[in-house]
Amino acid sequence: MKQSCLVLPIAVLLVGVLGALFPESSEADPSRPNVVLVITDDQGYGDIAAHGNTMIRTPNLDRLHGQSIRLTDFHVDPTCSPTRSALMTGRYSTRTGVWHTIQGRSLMSPTELTLGEVFQANGYQTAMFGKWHLGDNAPLRPQDQGFETTIHHGGGGVGQTPDWWGNDYFDDIYVHEDGRAEQFHDYCTDVWFQQTIKYVDQARKSDRPFFCYLATNAPHGPYYVSREEKQPYLDAGVPEPMASFYGMITNIDRNLGFLMDRLEDWHLAENTILIFMTDNGTAAGVARRRPQAQWQGFNAGMRGQKGSEYDGGHRVPFFIRWPNGKLTGGRDVKTLSAHIDVLPTLVDLCGLTKPDGPPLDGMSLVPALSKPDVEFPSRTLFVHSQRIETPEKWRLSSVLTDRWRLVNGKELFDIRADPGQQSNVASANGEVVQRLRAAYDEWWQSLVPVFDEHVRIDLGNPAEPISHLTCHDWLVESNDAPLVPWNQQQVAQDLERNGVWAVNVVQPGTYELTLRMRPGGVISNLPQGTARMRIGDQQTSTPIQPGDFKAVLKAELPAGPAMLQTWLEADSGESRGAYFVDVRLLETE
Repeated sequence: MKQSCLVLPIAVLLVGVLGALFPESSEADPSRPNVVLVITDDQGYGDIAAHGNTMIRTPNLDRLHGQSIRLTDFHVDPTCSPTRSALMTGRYSTRTGVWHTIQGRSLMSPTELTLGEVFQANGYQTAMFGKWHLGDNAPLRPQDQGFETTIHHGGGGVGQTPDWWGNDYFDDIYVHEDGRAEQFHDYCTDVWFQQTIKYVDQARKSDRPFFCYLATNAPHGPYYVSREEKQPYLDAGVPEPMASFYGMITNIDRNLGFLMDRLEDWHLAENTILIFMTDNGTAAGVARRRPQAQWQGFNAGMRGQKGSEYDGGHRVPFFIRWPNGKLTGGRDVKTLSAHIDVLPTLVDLCGLTKPDGPPLDGMSLVPALSKPDVEFPSRTLFVHSQRIETPEKWRLSSVLTDRWRLVNGKELFDIRADPGQQSNVASANGEVVQRLRAAYDEWWQSLVPVFDEHVRIDLGNPAEPISHLTCHDWLVESNDAPLVPWNQQQVAQDLERNGVWAVNVVQPGTYELTLRMRPGGVISNLPQGTARMRIGDQQTSTPIQPGDFKAVLKAELPAGPAMLQTWLEADSGESRGAYFVDVRLLETE
């Protein structure tokens, strides 16, 4: 495997040195702070040394922890896409159309108002680097959702089906906002931070403040990292894959240190709101089924991990630093809070005018952040993990208050007395159970109208002349259907799977559909037989000859919503959908 470079490129280091010697910063208006929001993937509350983990090495996160206000009862969804949609919109993820990480249910509705759009409407420069995971096609991409500058990978992780074929965390190819693909010669996390530092260097020279969203794919699996960064953990008795997981976090920490240093060098730190958070509980920070391991991991005393309805699945770190503002760092805030609060809080802190959009579920945390002794209103929050086609009531759910956790509608935990959620006290607190069940019932009923809706991919959108569809976004028929081929290893197995894409034909006209088993540029022969396509009430087919690696079909499509499905039917009897379909508008009516 290609190895990561343990230092930033010379050009980036020179930028930092020259910036320190010749700063170009002017006195910024503290009411218009810059914002950098860093979110990592699958890193839990216990995967930081400052939180009590005696094995992991995170000196820069520890430094930021010491300078920040820390929200110690901050919650997200238990998995990736739902957390990101709620973070972007200030609304519960299910409302946005997102309750899974694949199967068309990780696509966020374009009717949502995002953080990028809010900052952009207020004159900010906006950028996004790394993991988006809310849609890879127009009108769902980050560049469609308020981010002027973007460099990101496809799908929910490097190496997943929509990502550039063959990416493996090292020297990968990522895509810019204009659709341009570029190969970067470094480890993935190094690239995201390098590009962020490069962007900040340019953005600071403008009279417009900037909002930068830096979303790493690490330390999400597969757990690829350089030998140099995982070896100290292996030597200390940390088992795999935790050693690699820790190495990935150490790499993030080192890069965060570079970013923090550049903000200092360029005199931006004082008037930049710097946020660090993660998207769900730890994925590999506990040595499950490894009782013989010298190091068992650390989960900060919580029950559950990524995907869990218990606190270990959704209580995560949240650090916020703004020296020039009204935030006095170096302290904990115990207020119950969540991802849905980030948008309204930043609107409040930055003095933004929020454009019209769907009603928010979150609330501004500024009173709790700015006044240590303020009495914050009591509230009830909800998290759940669905990861199926149609959500099921009470599935992997938790109702949260500042004292209670009602889990799956049945178990009740007094989180103050029992933070590890070991003692179910539901029988002794029937009134509390009924009150929290009633709150959940009301919340659930507010979500029900979304369940039968579909977030659609545009065909014929001028912003994306060729729509590159992948099986990652197939809708499936039922909750019992097998998973779609969501990563490239599964695609390589040529699984017999199929599904439909929810699409929206923007312009009526003649469309060309190119069906493949691999993305364009990667040769893989189709099975001899017949290629078939159905969209709406139209069907068309063409024979597949020996040696064909693609099948091309044409159709006259009216404008409007439709369901698109393809079949590659082999003469041998096998049948599967085309994993990759490129759709191009040839001519309009």
